[in-house]
Amino acid sequence: MNYAERQVADIAANLPGATQVFRKHKIDFCCGGQVPLAEAVASRGEPLAEIEAELAALETATTAAPQSSEELIEHILERYHATHRAELPELIRLAARVEARHADKAVVPRGIHDALVEAAEALEEHMQKEEQILFPLMREGGHPMIRHPIGRMRDEHDEHGERLANLQALAHDFELPEEACSTWRALYAGVRKLIDDVHEHVHLENNVLFARFEAQ
Repeated sequence: MNYAERQVADIAANLPGATQVFRKHKIDFCCGGQVPLAEAVASRGEPLAEIEAELAALETATTAAPQSSEELIEHILERYHATHRAELPELIRLAARVEARHADKAVVPRGIHDALVEAAEALEEHMQKEEQILFPLMREGGHPMIRHPIGRMRDEHDEHGERLANLQALAHDFELPEEACSTWRALYAGVRKLIDDVHEHVHLENNVLFARFEAQ
């Protein structure tokens, strides 16, 4: 399989496990995935042959996204919407404790509490729009004007991406000082998982679910 000329988003949408490879090499498969793999790899200075080998190794375990849009919507609701709502409040609490207890340290993730609050509020508003407007339209088979709410959700996905990048920067790319307490370590582990989950969430919507209805 020649991956070099295929778009990153297309590979991510059709090869399960590819998103993990892309995250490992810091290749944007979400909002910036509409470029050939060779171009994305060159911009990052990553080894194309190594990445192609890792993708080829996934071929033996391929399972496509659910063909039923109803099943895919349910998966998104259960795996991502519910998970974000369950995990973000605890992350916000952890962030407040870490900033308060380690305020004297230069490497404290100063500002991460407020950034998480902002991210949580934006995600909640976004998810409610999907649950109350977009997903019901999709469950009814689509709508002639469905491109408009999809376009708005895509724009908000870009905004989520900016917030995630800011969280990672505030966390100093998750580099922990030797003296970091268990709360600090738990915070970074949780924020890293949040970033991975939101990227996967956005990928499934942008490159799989939304694409199905835009193609109608």
